[in-house]
Amino acid sequence: MSKLIIVSNRLPVTIARQEESYEYHESLGGLATGLKSYHESGGSLWIGWPGIEDDAVEEQEIPEIRKKLQLEYGCLPVFLSTEEKENYYDGFCNNTLWPLFHYFTNKVVFDAATWEAYEHVNQKFFHVLDEVMEEEDQVWVHDYQLMLLPGMIREKYPRARIGFFLHIPFPSNEIFRLLIWRENILKGLLGADLIGFHTYDYVRHFLSSTRRLLGLDNHLNTLHYEERNIRVDAFPMGIDY
Repeated sequence: MSKLIIVSNRLPVTIARQEESYEYHESLGGLATGLKSYHESGGSLWIGWPGIEDDAVEEQEIPEIRKKLQLEYGCLPVFLSTEEKENYYDGFCNNTLWPLFHYFTNKVVFDAATWEAYEHVNQKFFHVLDEVMEEEDQVWVHDYQLMLLPGMIREKYPRARIGFFLHIPFPSNEIFRLLIWRENILKGLLGADLIGFHTYDYVRHFLSSTRRLLGLDNHLNTLHYEERNIRVDAFPMGIDY
């Protein structure tokens, strides 16, 4: 029986060390808040970083933490080191992608080392996913921290149903093309079957980038790529009313 796997940078539960024990509490932020009730009611498995660096976790304690997260919260952790967090998250995600996608081009930092960390951590997320993934599963990947992950999943699981949603703007082609690794990002996203954005402007910007940078035409917001049809559309994310 197929299952739904949600993958995001952060889990909906955060772990903090308290002397000799660990404290578990709800994560803050729009993504965790917006999807929490859906996750709990749908019985999905959520993969992400639990908010604690693996430097602060004893190796022998990891199996017990994984067991508690999976049984009580329906989550599977991806542990990141302090260096990985600094280079991948603070570095490439928040010093390169976030300012570029929000049009703050004067604040964008291009650094090959942080890009390598971004690739490495996306691969690390894939390895955790691969432990529980089955060919017929549905995978829902979220946000700019994991834009390479759909392509990695598609390479090993060609029949999987993969969705991706971007929770920040997708910039115009003129801005996006400033990114040195622009084609890698686009090809990573095109591993998905369904790519979602908040607005139709962002849809239009993405389709413009795939056409001008990869030569892909679209028909009614559908791209044909590597013998697959990929739907691109706007799905504004609301509140849990």
